[in-house]
Amino acid sequence: MGISGFRNILFFSHRGNFNQHPIASYPIYCHGELLHQVQMAKLYQDDKQFVDMPMSSAPEQVLQRFKELANAHNHSIPQQQLQGFLEEHFQAMGQELQPWTPEDWKDSPRFLQKISDLKLRAWAGQLHQLWKKLGKKVKPEVLRHPERFSLIYSQHPFIVPGGRFLEFYYWDSYWVMEGLLLSEMPETVKGMLQNFLDLVQTYGHVPNGARVYYLQRSQPPLLTLMMDRYVTHTNDIAFLRDNIGTLALELDFWTENRNISVSLGEKSYVLNRYYVPYGGPRPESYSKDAELADTLPEGDREALWAELKAGAESGWDFSSRWLVGGPNPNLLSSIRTSKFVPVDLNAFLCQAEELMSKFYTSLGNDSQATKYRNLWEQRLAALKAVLWDEEKGAWFDYDLENGKKNQEFYPSNLAPLWAGCFSDPGVVDKALKYLEDSKILTYQYGIPTSLWKTGQQWDFPNAWAPLQDLVIRGLAKSPSPRTQEVAFQLAQNWIRTNFDVYSQKSAMYEKYDISNGGQPGGGGEYEVQEGFGWTNGVVLMLLDRYGDRLSSGTQTAFLEPHCLAAALLLSLLLSFLPQ
Repeated sequence: MGISGFRNILFFSHRGNFNQHPIASYPIYCHGELLHQVQMAKLYQDDKQFVDMPMSSAPEQVLQRFKELANAHNHSIPQQQLQGFLEEHFQAMGQELQPWTPEDWKDSPRFLQKISDLKLRAWAGQLHQLWKKLGKKVKPEVLRHPERFSLIYSQHPFIVPGGRFLEFYYWDSYWVMEGLLLSEMPETVKGMLQNFLDLVQTYGHVPNGARVYYLQRSQPPLLTLMMDRYVTHTNDIAFLRDNIGTLALELDFWTENRNISVSLGEKSYVLNRYYVPYGGPRPESYSKDAELADTLPEGDREALWAELKAGAESGWDFSSRWLVGGPNPNLLSSIRTSKFVPVDLNAFLCQAEELMSKFYTSLGNDSQATKYRNLWEQRLAALKAVLWDEEKGAWFDYDLENGKKNQEFYPSNLAPLWAGCFSDPGVVDKALKYLEDSKILTYQYGIPTSLWKTGQQWDFPNAWAPLQDLVIRGLAKSPSPRTQEVAFQLAQNWIRTNFDVYSQKSAMYEKYDISNGGQPGGGGEYEVQEGFGWTNGVVLMLLDRYGDRLSSGTQTAFLEPHCLAAALLLSLLLSFLPQ
């Protein structure tokens, strides 16, 4: 994109509501000519590197020096001079954080003893050690000079995903917290929860991650569930009482800013979608967004950037899920995230509304408990009417433009099972038939993210830890031994993939390629990252739940489809034997 393209971005940011948003206060990390020149010069392999670099002096001085440099070169600064400017005025990324060992970390949490396989137990112990490696604390100078950093100051230390992700992220942190609670680290969880609550108090929502350039968007809303897990573990009702209003505030953000009405016949249903009404490229992926926009007519570029941000808000950045029905479903430029009513988002909100009703009941506030109970019931009815498909036995994203369900396979199609957001217990077994009909149980190394191979990271052949959890814990809610056995076998497959890759590479990854025996994943906008917060959390949860049965060895190798069928038949026969 040339300077004329940059001026179009600038024009938008000064004419629309873009400038009314908090990121308007950050003309270096979020928008403006300096950001444009640096990112389009591609001085770094990853656009995220520049926007994570702290300034060495006040932003006004940096901007003044940049203005002088830009004017001297007629706004086309040679790479060498630009590099020199950055070395003079910015510090290396990561300088604003320091390593932190959680005070409540302990050598041998109790859940390790539940793991029968000694190799898996030793591995779980190593994953427990990783919390120390992933612990971070914000340096005091970020509080003293917040204007010099893209990092948002957090009072309490936290666990990060790992790799390029030096800050904490919203939905990642839920699975991290589940792992931390198994590791008997509730104080670390409480601090992380407080950081999220502080963000809601300051900005009215939880941003995608703890950076100013993420302020325009959120991520899948799991804050209420985080609170539920912490309170269930600790019985810290005082903390809940102090913060229940903030939880309500966060749900209000989704209700007021991300709602959509769907009319079916005579009736209308209010559900939610991912929607970020701001243009301009994402600062952390600026050059990619700018170049993608160059493939479109000028009038379509702002809408593209808004849809990319909505895709990032979904957590599924990016996926065929948001591309369906475009001019070319494999082209990212056909993205239209906000034109879908997503199953998982509405399942998470349904779960949150039920939890809020439970919370208010426990705190003796009957009127608020009734309010959230009614919201829960309304959403339950809307999920059934708009997203549920009785014939297929699953829920599907609703395509608002075409007025129909997107019937492709995604693990998110079963999110209401995981969230407990269904009224008929029989739907769990219908969901198992859906998995069988979709041939998902034939994948030996994990549940694929989709059956489309687009080159995007939230598509085939990648498999992601949170999506395994959605399906496994969803199926495990069934009273049927057969369905529970499938949940266990899916857990066994995932544990084996993670364990085998760890055995080869001594690392955990954010995603896995399940097409060739289980390898670190690929695709998308950046190299696969090590760490990895939510992967570790899900593995620890599965080892805790099934630790007496899971195996590391080849004697119960990945079950081929015919073996799985035999295992299911055996479990079914056993269920008829007298107890």
